[in-house]
Amino acid sequence: MDLQEISDRMEIEGVLIRYTRGIDTGEWDLLDSVFTPDAEIDYTESGGIADTYPSVKSWLAEVLPAFFPKRMHSLAQVAITFPEDGRSGDEAVATAYFHNPMPMTVSDGEGGQGGEKVVEFGGLYHHTLVRTPDGWRSRKLHEEIVWKRGL
Repeated sequence: MDLQEISDRMEIEGVLIRYTRGIDTGEWDLLDSVFTPDAEIDYTESGGIADTYPSVKSWLAEVLPAFFPKRMHSLAQVAITFPEDGRSGDEAVATAYFHNPMPMTVSDGEGGQGGEKVVEFGGLYHHTLVRTPDGWRSRKLHEEIVWKRGL
């Protein structure tokens, strides 16, 4: 592994971290440093939408705070491959395990206080990334749900 590949891997991990931080903190504009403007994003396995980045960004900003006011991701086992003969080039594929617990307010159905339950998703984020003049960006994200709990 040469210095360029080490640098690329660190930058790509930074993209994945900015993604989860943007989602968890509600800093939606931070996602502009994660995705290309024409990126395709697919959240259908978790009950979300599949569309291009601008539409998904608006949807996230509207839906997540309404249903899940608190969010916290954990990432693990990040695998990064470079299709060009296995060497760092201008394209990469990154797959990362994720665990995403989110508290959700529930009502008791009779006008009372209700309570809170935790909804959890576990799965894999599959990013297809490209090198841009502004650094690595995801041009495609598919969220693969492996398990869920609390729905």
